[in-house]
This record gives sequence, C-alpha cells and structure tokens, in this order.
Amino acid sequence: MVDALYHISSEPGIARFDPQPDRRDKDNRMAGEMVWATDRAHLANQLLPRDCPRVTFGVHAGSSSADVTRFMLGTTAKRVIAVESAWLPQLQSETIYCYEFAPDSFTLVDVHAGYYISPVPVVPRAARAIDNILAALLAQDVEVRFMPTLWVLRDLIVESTLEFSIICMRHAQPPLNGYMPRH
Repeated sequence: MVDALYHISSEPGIARFDPQPDRRDKDNRMAGEMVWATDRAHLANQLLPRDCPRVTFGVHAGSSSADVTRFMLGTTAKRVIAVESAWLPQLQSETIYCYEFAPDSFTLVDVHAGYYISPVPVVPRAARAIDNILAALLAQDVEVRFMPTLWVLRDLIVESTLEFSIICMRHAQPPLNGYMPRH
C-alpha cells in the first residue's frame, strides 16, 4: 500500500478535485468519472507541463537484459523521460503544482504507469509549486533525454520489455516524413 498519491496541475490553489470523465479513453475502458493520481515511484512521469508529449520508461523484473542495454544506455537513473526538444523553453519557464492525496479512496489501475483513480471528490492534504521543472525531475533520479521527435522511440519502447508510459503524444510534432507510427 502506498502512503501518498500525487496529481500534477498547471492550476494553483485547487481546494478539491472532483471526478471528471476520462477524455483520453476513446474505447470507454474507464467508464465513469474519476480523479487521477500517481504513486511516488512514477511521479517523475508527471512532472511536466500537462500537454508535454513524453516517452517514459524504466526497468522492471520482466525486462530483458537486451532491452536494458539497448534503451537504458548504461544510465544509473531508475527511469528515463524523453521529451521533444521544442518543449525545453516551456520546461524552463512554466510553474506546475504538485498536489498530494491520502490514498484511501484510490484504486490502482495500471501498475506499470503507477496510475490510481478515485470515484469520489478528493481534498489535497498538501500542495507545492514547482518552478524549476528540470531540477524537480533530476531530484527524482531520472535521466531526461531531449529529442527532436519521439515517434520512433515510442514505437521501439512499446515493443520492448521495459515498463513504460506514453503521455500526450497527440501534442507531439508530426512524425518525420516517410515514418509511419506503428502504435
């Protein structure tokens, strides 16, 4: 059981999070309204502006040694977060807010991404501003990689044995001419 869950927002001073429909779920797998949160182990995946496309990945018990060598590239960080280079100015200038929740009303829905949902309103027990996103990421023991495009990496990671989370690709730069994403 986790002792705290987190939600990152660009909005300061949210006193209560009310359940909302999941607009990302086109297949209606997550019917109903919910409050989303993440656990501490996966918090780094969320420490970016809301619409920032990213490919995040790390090693878990089922990861093959070939995939660890291929994608982790010798890093000692526990996770890698790849972001489009075009987002660097926004990461350097934007403030985000980290809200902390008690885990009582939440249910784990994705162990590899660390996603939890609550069907009831949630009042944060703490909140803090993060005005240096890169420093906050580095404090989470992650490696941040900046890339011109994420599409090829996304496809390779999805086919790998690594734990991953692919976030906000609808806001990514279009794939390079001639590249057809597989996923």
